[in-house]
Amino acid sequence: MNREQAYKRMLGATANMQWNIALMLEAKAEEAEKARNWICNHITSASFLGEQTQMKQSAQVNEQVIEVLDGVNKMSQGILSVMKSVLQKSNEGGGDGDDEEMLFGMGDID
Repeated sequence: MNREQAYKRMLGATANMQWNIALMLEAKAEEAEKARNWICNHITSASFLGEQTQMKQSAQVNEQVIEVLDGVNKMSQGILSVMKSVLQKSNEGGGDGDDEEMLFGMGDID
């Protein structure tokens, strides 16, 4: 396997990761919407024994959201490092360094 094929495989794997991330985020958004609807319709301040319990529950929900966002951020950083690696190597190979040429492999159309 030559270098170009390896880069294409890396980009293909990156595209698959991005697709899977999108699916996970979509599922999380649907889950969050269902939870929001349930909470809005069933939970009131009278449902908790005190303000501390209410704050604790709210903090737990927020921690879960932060964990999801942190995970997405880490995956995005991994994707970014792959893209930087591929684009830097492509730029070293010659050409005028045009981003569209590197991303889409179009080269000169003249």
